[in-house]
Amino acid sequence: MAAWAGAAAAADTTLSLGFVGGPQAPEAIAMKQFSEEIATRTQGRIKIELQGGGALGGDREVIESVQLGTVDMAVPSTSVVVNFVPEFALFDIPFLFRDFDHAEAVLSGPIGEEMLALLPKKGLVGLAFGGMGFRELTNNVRPVRTVEDVRGLKIRTQQNELHIAVWKELGVLPTPMAIPEVYTALQQGVVDGQENPIGAIINNRFGEVQKYLSMTDHAFTPLVLLISPSAYDALSDEDKQIFAEAGRNAMKRNRAEVETVLKTGLDTLRQQGVEVVADVDKAAFRAKLDGLYVKFAERFGKDRLDAIQDTK
Repeated sequence: MAAWAGAAAAADTTLSLGFVGGPQAPEAIAMKQFSEEIATRTQGRIKIELQGGGALGGDREVIESVQLGTVDMAVPSTSVVVNFVPEFALFDIPFLFRDFDHAEAVLSGPIGEEMLALLPKKGLVGLAFGGMGFRELTNNVRPVRTVEDVRGLKIRTQQNELHIAVWKELGVLPTPMAIPEVYTALQQGVVDGQENPIGAIINNRFGEVQKYLSMTDHAFTPLVLLISPSAYDALSDEDKQIFAEAGRNAMKRNRAEVETVLKTGLDTLRQQGVEVVADVDKAAFRAKLDGLYVKFAERFGKDRLDAIQDTK
């Protein structure tokens, strides 16, 4: 909750910012930059207190706390925001984005603006979009190269109905679970595997408890920087502008960190004994989902999906 130091021009304000990534996660490094930029540009009037590593709970719990105003800010995956704003499920459609540039162009364009405009109705304010990169599949049963290889695997998924529907269509037994619970679940064999961007796989130490990584690139994971309406409304117009600009700068830093992890991360996982499978038949995965794509067009609008594909 924001700590406001009296009416004297809010001489000292501390805002809490919760997220699930560990200290070396791209979003943790990006949020550190965000907090430093806010402190510098407000001459120390506003301090951002970072609470990472799931200290305040999983993404869903932190978002609920932001709605309540007991936590001021969060930087969750949009796949969890879906539980509060169902329209955000648009970004969960598999193989929606061609690459990071395409995702950024969509998120920073009119469609991204439309999505941010939905948040205040749900007790949230969105400052900026970013991305964790493309999601890859790990498991302890067998190397996954074809869509048939995933059949029967018990895979941890996000708490997201579209993700669950996709994995069921692929023949997986999806098991929704908050990220802080996943390491132990993998270690104990409660689930066979999980799917996450490389940075999240490394920073949650999943390579210690997984045998195989398949480069499926099956979905892009956007991030959104959120602030509670009460904390946002207490900012001056000038400070709101500073927060928006610092948020966009932080998301640029986040992408740079994601790309650094991609360059070094696969070697890190190999050193941990993980077999990296690069030759995944992604076209077969897409083909298996043809029936769902028809439903996605009905749900989100074919025109909107076409607009995303046409974004340069």
